[in-house]
Amino acid sequence: MSERICVGAIAGAFGVKGEVRLKSFTSVPEDIAQYAPLETEDGAMEFDIIVERVIKNGLAVRLTGIATREQADALRGVRLFVPRDRLPALPDDEFYHADLIGLPVFDTGGTELGRVKAVHDHGAGDLLEIHGPGLKSTVLLPFTHEVVPTVDLAAGRIVADPPEGLF
Repeated sequence: MSERICVGAIAGAFGVKGEVRLKSFTSVPEDIAQYAPLETEDGAMEFDIIVERVIKNGLAVRLTGIATREQADALRGVRLFVPRDRLPALPDDEFYHADLIGLPVFDTGGTELGRVKAVHDHGAGDLLEIHGPGLKSTVLLPFTHEVVPTVDLAAGRIVADPPEGLF
């Protein structure tokens, strides 16, 4: 499991006074401020964060040390991380996406289907993007209790019962 979790990404400047447009990956977007300080992937920069307001497709936020539009624009595409221990423990049936990525996925008979490449949420529920050597292209597997009855983080595996013909 990862020691740091990506909790957001900077989409660029918002306005002319150093605010940035932030895409939050937390379940309640505004809660991202509770996990500050946030750091860049390489750990070179660290920011405290003030959420100014909710905007379309994200949040308008202030980051410490960022005072101009140029500084804010220079951060476009930067992903922000926090140490895992700063995040709350989850109930048994919830998972951090970072914990799922890379796990092997097996069918109920024990045959490996592939590995989780990414987790997507397009509004209708999470999808696991599965890829593997036996697949011609990636497969999007609904991440529901019916289709994915077992996620065993301790054993490092997922057991799925995919719909007929998906794989």
